[in-house]
Amino acid sequence: MTSLTDRFEIDRRKLLMERSVPGRVGVSLPPLDVPAAVLPDASMLRDDLDMPEVSESELVRYFTQISQFNFSIDHNFYPLGSCTMKYNPKVNDEFASLPGLTQIHPLQPESTVQGALKLLWELQQLLAEITGMPGVSLAPMAGADGELAGMLMIRAYHLDRGDTQRKSVLIPDSAHGTNPASAAMAGFDVVTLPSDADGNTDLDALRAATDENLAGLMITLPSTLGLFDAHILEVTRIVREVGGLVYGDGANLNAILGRIKLGSLGFDVVHSNLHKTFSTPHGGGGPGSGPIVAGERLAEYLPAPVATRAEADGANVYAFMRPANSIGKLGAFHGNFGSLARAYAYILTMGKEGVPQTSEDAVINANYILSQLRDDYDLPYDRGCMHEVVLSARSLKRRHGVSALDVCKRLIDYGIHPPTMYFPLIVEEALMIEPTETESKETLDHFIAVMKAIAAEARDDPSLLHDAPHDTPNTRLDEARAARHPVLRWRREASD
Repeated sequence: MTSLTDRFEIDRRKLLMERSVPGRVGVSLPPLDVPAAVLPDASMLRDDLDMPEVSESELVRYFTQISQFNFSIDHNFYPLGSCTMKYNPKVNDEFASLPGLTQIHPLQPESTVQGALKLLWELQQLLAEITGMPGVSLAPMAGADGELAGMLMIRAYHLDRGDTQRKSVLIPDSAHGTNPASAAMAGFDVVTLPSDADGNTDLDALRAATDENLAGLMITLPSTLGLFDAHILEVTRIVREVGGLVYGDGANLNAILGRIKLGSLGFDVVHSNLHKTFSTPHGGGGPGSGPIVAGERLAEYLPAPVATRAEADGANVYAFMRPANSIGKLGAFHGNFGSLARAYAYILTMGKEGVPQTSEDAVINANYILSQLRDDYDLPYDRGCMHEVVLSARSLKRRHGVSALDVCKRLIDYGIHPPTMYFPLIVEEALMIEPTETESKETLDHFIAVMKAIAAEARDDPSLLHDAPHDTPNTRLDEARAARHPVLRWRREASD
């Protein structure tokens, strides 16, 4: 028999159309006080549009209830590795919402938007200082856009020198998944490099793959294993020695901010996810921002436009320019301005002392989790990590039939968003956990206690994990079926 509590929960989950009652009205409009508009041609109109009929109160309750089904960083801990769902200071949102920044248009005369251009130019200088690379373009709209821009720059560089045979790009198996796609879209042939037993780039495999046909190397530092490649100086030396260029995926830049300048490690071009490292909220499809920074050899190929500063009549004048051999535009204008404004506010607020503290705290937090969970879960690479720790549920699966997916689903019952699972692909039953620099020790201790409790549940009652989550509007879904046979529209169920 269904209890009243259960019945209320079922009713609460009803879709808006299922709550519809004929004749219910949400709002009453006053009599028309303007001339009626001419309707479109009758062939474009329909009389049978099935719209929900609900009261205003029911409508408000419905949208309020479904908003509470969403998980966000404002609700609970969100250790989603490689996406850095960290706290984004609300003051940066306020700054980016100022009328002087939101009520301007990219096609206005440059003389009327000098403040905005100054912001962009100063942000370029800040990113150049942080990375140790002089050339900066803020045009790319996201990380993958920055990756493509960097590879197109490398392609243009080699073609300008007549090196048409340079078509291969090396990519370690610990790189981000978009790297091979970006290289292929730029017209290169992708060659995968294996990692060695310690999670570094395999130097023997690298040497065997380098020749006069090499265009470059794409490498994520730190890697998706959460590790700093101990061979990085030798890696960049080998590639550059045969005429190749080094592309750095800077998606994990928050692990080394203020500690290392990628330009000093031999990188030629790097993208930085501002929507990840520098404040802008990430997730739900945007907004993104992936500026590209370049060394001296590639600066002239940066995508347009680039902000510049010159002196005229004793005052600074800001403008846009196109680098000498630019690969061109990546979008209609000059990047996602709101994201750029947030990043600018974030860096200035943190300052010279706060930026290095960001990476230090991120690394400390991840290593604290590693030290506390190493006996409950497998540690694929037994060494200190950087901003994220990759654990494995391999032993839980072999001994108790509990997978990484089961662990993640059970975390939801404890009010914690699951970490990234099954990535990186080279780790069996991977759990990529990124606590970020903004979480307190109390939050980390709670997460550690929950992970230990789940490991105990896997030993004592595996079915509890197989059926998780238990306390959500939707329980375990058939995700493969949902992806292959999505239901994209509501249909009324046939009545008995």
